Amino acid sequence: MPKFVLLWTDVSVWLLVLAVLGYAIYVKRSPGLSANWRKVFTHASALSSSLVLLFCLTITVLDSVHFRSLLPPAAGADNSKPAYDTRTQSLMDALFSRVVNAREATYSRPLAYEGFTKESAVVEGQIVRTSPRLKYGGAHLTDPANQWLGDLAQRALLGAAGGLAVALAVSVLVLSSLSRHWQVSMGEGLRRVRERELAIPWHVAFWTAIVMALLIGPTLALMNHYHVLGTDRTGNDVLYQALKSIRTAFVIGTLATVATLPLAVTLGIMAGYFRSWVDEVIQYIYTVLSSVPNILLIAACVLMVQVYLDKHPELFETGAERSDLKLLLLCFILGATGWAGLCRLLRGETMKLRELDYVQAANAFGVGHGRIMVRHIFPNVAHLMLISTVLEFSALILYEAVLSYVGVGVDPSMNSFGGMINLARTEMSRDPIVWWSFAAAFGFMVSLVLAANLFADGVRDAFDPRARVVRAKVLLKPAPKTAA
Repeated sequence: MPKFVLLWTDVSVWLLVLAVLGYAIYVKRSPGLSANWRKVFTHASALSSSLVLLFCLTITVLDSVHFRSLLPPAAGADNSKPAYDTRTQSLMDALFSRVVNAREATYSRPLAYEGFTKESAVVEGQIVRTSPRLKYGGAHLTDPANQWLGDLAQRALLGAAGGLAVALAVSVLVLSSLSRHWQVSMGEGLRRVRERELAIPWHVAFWTAIVMALLIGPTLALMNHYHVLGTDRTGNDVLYQALKSIRTAFVIGTLATVATLPLAVTLGIMAGYFRSWVDEVIQYIYTVLSSVPNILLIAACVLMVQVYLDKHPELFETGAERSDLKLLLLCFILGATGWAGLCRLLRGETMKLRELDYVQAANAFGVGHGRIMVRHIFPNVAHLMLISTVLEFSALILYEAVLSYVGVGVDPSMNSFGGMINLARTEMSRDPIVWWSFAAAFGFMVSLVLAANLFADGVRDAFDPRARVVRAKVLLKPAPKTAA
């Protein structure tokens, strides 16, 4: 039985998942919120990007269950107490153990069976420079020169067929559930989806799922036999590093955003409601904070945390616990230094709300200030908080990349997009260029940030009436829209 390790960020991720599930139940029971969220998914881009974010969230959850494996008993040793591996693994590491253990000597190109760096070898009595065979990539090939291309095509086609079958099966289940909800047959439900008669563009969701399946299926089929995106300087699989970096980006994007809310919401509402000297003090605080360059402030805080962790190594059993705590503290630092913008926005909205009739009536009836702020002000600024939270998610992912690039981000032992880009600096100056590490980090990060931005646009248009725009929708034939 392995020994489960509960890291701080694991607790945070699971609490956030439970909070999202609880909020979803609350939204389902609230007609107003349910209508607003339905408007979010009427945007084709927001609906499509939500599937990409759901995939990234699944990766994050799988990578947030950590444990230490039980070691076999040693001969002649006292086996009364179990011994555990010093390495902390995640459930994702266990699922892709073959990829994790398939470590080469050094660089290799994507999908290659030979090493990138040539070595000296004796061929027919002469010393020549040649590319050595990889230890794991394409090791199953007996005649790689003739079998390699056919093997790649066969495995990619089988993976695509398997991914397409899974996508179609899931689509049929979803369509069956929707048809029962609409109280029509599956044929009629398919016709409604195909002819775009619904408020929610379900056809976009189905096509997005199919495209994702056609990408994921071949990748899964190939990654156990080849390094799909090559290997880095130490021979580790680049694709797996990029997948592991998704969790780091998600943790920073969510926890740092959540960390900004207590200060921003409390101080913003207080400044706008009380005004006078309270407003002056709060304005002075966030004005001073905004005048200090964020990079310098964050770097100073991170370096102080680094000194504390270096002086107290006894607090951690493994290196994973140390790097995890540093990641959590980085999220808190980003939250503690990035609340000024949301605070200023909530202050201005609160100053407008406090002059409305229902707030003045509550004051006239002697309702306490705290109750007014909680019951009347906060619910009417919650949409701004939600919009700002979603918009800041992608900005913080990019912020992490910049911080790790300059050396004040996450721990070097933890995978992150910024760390991959930082290590790729020297690789891009080689001749020939080692481009795949940078391309993998850039591609995954852009995909995640783009999906978050598109989803944020849908949330903003649905929850902020001033940001809504009228979009012309072309129907194949005039038909009244039914409920989604």
